[in-house]
Formats: sequence, structure tokens, C-alpha cells
Amino acid sequence: MSGWLEAFIVIAALAIFIQMCILVAMFAQVRLAVTTFMRIGKEMQDRVNPILVRTNRILENSEDRIASIMSDAAEVTRLARGQAQKADRVVTEASERLRNQIIRADQILTGTLEVIEEAGSTFRRTLWEPVNQASAVIKGIKAGLDFLRRSGGRDKNGEATTLDEELFI
Repeated sequence: MSGWLEAFIVIAALAIFIQMCILVAMFAQVRLAVTTFMRIGKEMQDRVNPILVRTNRILENSEDRIASIMSDAAEVTRLARGQAQKADRVVTEASERLRNQIIRADQILTGTLEVIEEAGSTFRRTLWEPVNQASAVIKGIKAGLDFLRRSGGRDKNGEATTLDEELFI
């Protein structure tokens, strides 16, 4: 058995040696990859650092300007709100005055129309009633004259007519 044992030990030693060679090769590749990544990272950092420095400088220089812009915007907003409120008050006051003037004009117009209507009624009463009465008197005189003209109350055939018949005709 001793032959088999020695063969297994030699095979195990060879397997361990091969594994060690593989591990050393893997270590070398990993190390090469790490150095490549480190070099790429350094190049990237060298390119990005100036950009970051400039950006930082711009932000530091712009901080006061941005604060000024924000305060100016707040001031403009406050002023605009105040002007809008003033405009609202002016429009409200103007519309209230206009409403009051329209009411006043309506009252004046209503009063004027009432006076005109009353004047028309008075005119009709004072002018047309006497004209109607005078017209009635003239019609009565005309009827009387016609009656007298017909020869003392006789019609064209010479027959006597009554007062009711004359008035009916």
C-alpha cells in the first residue's frame, strides 16, 4: 500500500502546486486590473478636479448674486401684490361710484317721466275737456239751427217729426 499512498501524496502535491500557480496568476491579473483601475481613476480625478474647482468658485462667486436675485424677486412680488391691491380698490371704488350714479340717473329720469306724465294729464284735462264741451255746444247749436231751418219742425214731405226722431237722426 505504500505505493498507492506515495502516488496519492505526489498527485495531491501536484494539485496543490497547480492551484498555487493558478492563484498566483489570478493574483497577478487582479493586481494588474487594480493598477489599471487606479490609473484610470487618477486620470478621471485629474480631469474632474479642475471642473469641480471651477464649479465651486462659480458657485461661491454666484452665491451673493443668487441671494440678490432672490431678494429682488421677493421685492418685485411684494410690489406687484401691493399694486394689484391698489388697482382692485380703485376698480371697486369706481364701480361703486358708477352704480351710485346710475341709481341717481334712474331716479332723475323716473322723476322727470312722472312730471311729464302729470303735465300731459293736466294738459289733457285743461285743454281737451273745454274743447270737448265747446264741441258739444257747437253740435247742439247746429242741431238746433238745422231743426229751425226745416220749417218749423217739418220734414221734406211736410210731415211733423218729433223731437226724439230729430235727435235720433
